[in-house]
Amino acid sequence: MSEHSRLSIDEYFLKIASVVAERSTCLRHHVGAVAVRDKHILTTGYNGAAAGLRDCLELGCLRDELDIPSGTRHEICRAIHAEQNVIVQAALHGVSLLGATIYCTHSPCVLCAKMLINARIARFVTYGSYSEETFTDLFEEAGIGFDVLPPPHADITFLR
Repeated sequence: MSEHSRLSIDEYFLKIASVVAERSTCLRHHVGAVAVRDKHILTTGYNGAAAGLRDCLELGCLRDELDIPSGTRHEICRAIHAEQNVIVQAALHGVSLLGATIYCTHSPCVLCAKMLINARIARFVTYGSYSEETFTDLFEEAGIGFDVLPPPHADITFLR
């Protein structure tokens, strides 16, 4: 990025999703998501244990202990996915995700994809891929746009 260039709107919100991911309590993947409509942030979410419950930072990763591969046996995991937390936060605060774009550090699992379809999002943008791709047919059938972009630059640039 040149000294005086400006981030595109997609780069901007993907970068914010990356910062949101830093709150993750998962030992395997830090995932962050941001729900956006009309260039305004509606909600954010990251993967981690349910509110008020002990997480993997404290207890260790049960999936690692049981040698469970990524993308399988979701019920064993203590974490709620970032996309699920975006939906939960919207519900808690009375915010509709109808027509929203979800910016996320990873592509969704099939369970999150189904929830996002029912939340009536319009688009999903990511720069990372999850271990399964079964969501793509569902998104296509539901008419949800899906874009994979390059990861945003990790550095923060500003004029002093």
